Amino acid sequence: QVQLVESGGGLVQPGGSLRLSCVASGRAFNNYRIGWFRQAPGKERDFVAAITRNGFGTYYADSVKGRFTISRDNPKNTVYLQTNSLKSEDTAVYYCAAAEKLSGGYSSISSYDYWGQGTQVTVSS
Repeated sequence: QVQLVESGGGLVQPGGSLRLSCVASGRAFNNYRIGWFRQAPGKERDFVAAITRNGFGTYYADSVKGRFTISRDNPKNTVYLQTNSLKSEDTAVYYCAAAEKLSGGYSSISSYDYWGQGTQVTVSS
């Protein structure tokens, strides 16, 4: 089992940046693929980005491609989501999640076994 804690959210103006962190504790971190998802009020939880266990492979939703970057530091048990050129439509609670065995692909919520509590990102002037 693994526990996940997100941080780094906040209020930022359009065009600004935030770096979100997801720190894991528990079983060997490098056994897990990690994904970021987000959920805006009244909407479904959507895939944002994901990273393979060794960090060499990354995946992005079309809506964030070129603006967001996912990375991981396995010795520090941490995954980062660098968010740049933020837009109002990026406002949401951002969650990280861990998958030991991907059953439905990196973008599928059902593939992930463990979830953090989320961190709020608000983009507003």
